[in-house]
Amino acid sequence: MCLGIPMRIVRIHNLKALCEAKGIEREIDLFLMQHETLAPGDYLITHLGQGIQKISEEEAKAAWAVYDEMLSLGG
Repeated sequence: MCLGIPMRIVRIHNLKALCEAKGIEREIDLFLMQHETLAPGDYLITHLGQGIQKISEEEAKAAWAVYDEMLSLGG
């Protein structure tokens, strides 16, 4: 199973963004999202180091709530 991970943009340089989620920072490629207007503070769904969709903060929090619940089940 593949999961998209919600992350918050910390900073952007060209088509790369430093993103953060749960205290973890990753460099995310924005090539697939170059048609979007993105800024620090925006949230993205990321997959394998690629930004794939802009989402709201509420959507990001809802996704993390589901992921946290899955992790708590220990499956």
